[in-house]
Order: sequence, then C-alpha cells, then structure tokens
Amino acid sequence: MKHKLTGAGIAIVTPFKTDLSVDHEALTRIVNFNIENGMDYIVIAGTTGESVTITSAEKQAIINTIVTANNKRVPLVLGIGGNNTAAVIAEIQETDFSDIDAILSVSPYYSKPTQAGISAHFEAISKVSPKPIILYNVPGRTGSNMLPQTIIALANSCTNIVAVKEAAGNMGQYLRLLNDKPTEFMVISGDDDLALPVTLAGGSGVISVIGQAFPKDFAQMIHLGLEGKNKEAFKLHNKLMDITSFIFSENNPSGIKAVLNAMKLCQSTVRLPLVEATDELKKTITGFVNTYV
Repeated sequence: MKHKLTGAGIAIVTPFKTDLSVDHEALTRIVNFNIENGMDYIVIAGTTGESVTITSAEKQAIINTIVTANNKRVPLVLGIGGNNTAAVIAEIQETDFSDIDAILSVSPYYSKPTQAGISAHFEAISKVSPKPIILYNVPGRTGSNMLPQTIIALANSCTNIVAVKEAAGNMGQYLRLLNDKPTEFMVISGDDDLALPVTLAGGSGVISVIGQAFPKDFAQMIHLGLEGKNKEAFKLHNKLMDITSFIFSENNPSGIKAVLNAMKLCQSTVRLPLVEATDELKKTITGFVNTYV
C-alpha cells in the first residue's frame, strides 16, 4: 500500500454544468488529463470535490465515471468521513469497494471532539473498513486539530490505518509526525504550498488541489523530491508558487475551478454556499494560465 499511495495524488473537483448538474464529460477529461500527465492516484469526493453538497446518488455516479475513465490505470481513494460516526460506518458498509484502493476519512468536524473522541471515532471506523484508511487532519475546516500523538497512537493500534493527509499548515507538526511515526506509516501533505518541503523531509508525497491543473510539472516536482533532487524540484515549486497562492485566496474549490475553466477543462460553477471566484481573481488566474510555459 505504501507504494500505491506514494507520490502525487489529486483531490479531484466535481465539475458542474451551468444548471448545477454534474458534468461527467468534463470529469472524464480531467481524469484523463491527469493520468496522461503523470499523476499517481486520484481522491474522489473530498473537500475539493464538494462532497458536502453532492447527493449519495450523485456520489455513486461520480465514482462510476471516474472508475470507467481510469480503467485501472492508477489507484483510487474514496472520501468517506463526517461527524456522525454511525453514519460513516453505515456508508462504508453500504459501499462497493471493488475498484477503490483506500478510504480518506476526515477528522470529525463541527462537533469539536476531544482527542479521545477523535481516537474512538477512527477506531470504530477501522473495525468495519474493508480497505486501508488515510486519516485527514484539516483543522481549518474541522475546528479541531488531530494532534500528532493521536495520529501516531492510531497508526500503532489500527493496522488498516496506513497514512495521514496532514493539512494543518504547520511544518513543526509535520516534522513531529515524520519523526515519531511507525516505519511504514505514510505522512502525506494536504498543503500544496508545503508539499515539496514535506516530501523532502521524508513525507510520502501529496494529495493536491493545484496539481490537477498542472499535473506534468507538479507530479515531476514531487517525484524529484522523493528522489532527493532538491534544486530541480524547487525550480518547479517556484514556478507554481503564485498560482498555488491564487487558488486559495478566496475559497477552495472556486479557485481551482477558475483555473480549470481558463484551461477549458470544465466550467467554474460551484454549488451554494460556495460562490464562484470573483472577476478580479478570475482575471489574475487567466493571466497566469495564458502565460504559463
């Protein structure tokens, strides 16, 4: 499993048509574009996929489209998480994992459980999951930070918890995880701006937002980082630095959808309560895309 999920993964968007229905043709284009340009795996129905505003029927249709487009070329990870432990367990038990390689499960949001509550939540999920689990720590969205000691304890006690997507934006927290983790446990960056430093420090790569728009350069950057080729990797990091900042300046995934729209891969449509990127940001993004070499 370490080999499968090492490298550059993408948190794929869910493209919508202007009538807000899922655009499966655009989704297929984005899948092919990323695989053909070197991305290593795809994460379905994460935050960037607007998982909280798609129905269960839409989620299954999205999975079906991605599975068909992928045609077993790269591993697929499915987002199943939430703050209702029983509901997460029920979804896992009802899901067909025939074409899925792992689950990405976010730390419970809004409820703000203690570290003991977070641990108990993931222990319960671990007991029913037929696939390896990637923990997802994103305190900026959940309202609570899953501490390194909690993550390490889960890694040691639950054999099917194989990785964490860490997105606290805290390099010190990354370094603590990398220092204390079991040998085979993977620390995956969930922060695009820190993806290369984390990889160079011993991380297993990234689950990226911006990578799906510039897969060739982004995947190469991570692969160079895994090989310890710092100078070559940082050239690509610096090339992508501005656009990485732009896409998160308002909200995600409005920013990345504006990039993909400028590249004619999908519409920039998002579902409420999100709104599209402002005209000013779209103009900045389009200018970057048009001059990117």
